[in-house]
Amino acid sequence: MLVSTKKMLSNAKNKGFAIPSANFIDQISVISHIKTAEKMNLPLILSYAQAHSVYQSIEEAAMLGHFYIKNSNVPIALHLDHGMDFQFIKKAIQLGFTSVMIDASQKNLSDNIAITKEIVDFAHKRNVAVEAEIGHVGTGMNIGQGETDVDDNSIYTTVTEAKQLVEGSGIDSLAVSIGTAHGLYKGIPKINFDRLKELSQNISIPLVLHGGSSSGDNNLEKCALNGITKINIYTDFIANAYTYLKKTDTNNYFDVKNSLSQSMSDTLAHYYKIFHTQSLS
Repeated sequence: MLVSTKKMLSNAKNKGFAIPSANFIDQISVISHIKTAEKMNLPLILSYAQAHSVYQSIEEAAMLGHFYIKNSNVPIALHLDHGMDFQFIKKAIQLGFTSVMIDASQKNLSDNIAITKEIVDFAHKRNVAVEAEIGHVGTGMNIGQGETDVDDNSIYTTVTEAKQLVEGSGIDSLAVSIGTAHGLYKGIPKINFDRLKELSQNISIPLVLHGGSSSGDNNLEKCALNGITKINIYTDFIANAYTYLKKTDTNNYFDVKNSLSQSMSDTLAHYYKIFHTQSLS
């Protein structure tokens, strides 16, 4: 069933767990993510990033998302991840996304607030939840380009600026930077749990963590149990799919599809356990 992230993340915040935000880039990943959520009877945030429009258009993503969510019996939000401009985010809302993210984190604070508030004003009139980001989560290397050290262009979120963004824009959830980066790492990143504690104690709305892939199970479990309500996963789905595929000694197309699907299912099931995700019912 199609739902908003608003009630979903509020429930996670009150009960102390996180929900996976699983990025999808094609039909195989959509089906795999949703079937795994159904098998485990757990909520899911099905996410499509603006940057992934090179793999599938937003129209195709909306069509796939709605078709498979409509036939699902667990609560699933269709979320736009890292929306970068008003027109793309507006299109996502018009196509039926129930949650959108505006990423103006590289702007100065006053511009971030102004841009985010414009999105909030448009989205809230249409009952769509809005996520924003303060601080900046660095970007690692893409699959196939190698790994990266924890990116030194990550900028930690401060309580003061987080409060200003929340109060000045009216957002529903906030992505914070506490030491993760997008992409793959060399080693395990060091998470600033003291900063997470400060943010969790002082920010009233649900907190979100980007760059969850390869951040370390212990790190992510601790984040989920200490104030983070949504953790984004993308790179691990792709990396693990490639690993499974290399082990598949076949030239049968359907065996390949099954291998890719199984890899994504196993990855999501693993993170459900790490995040201590609970049913919303």
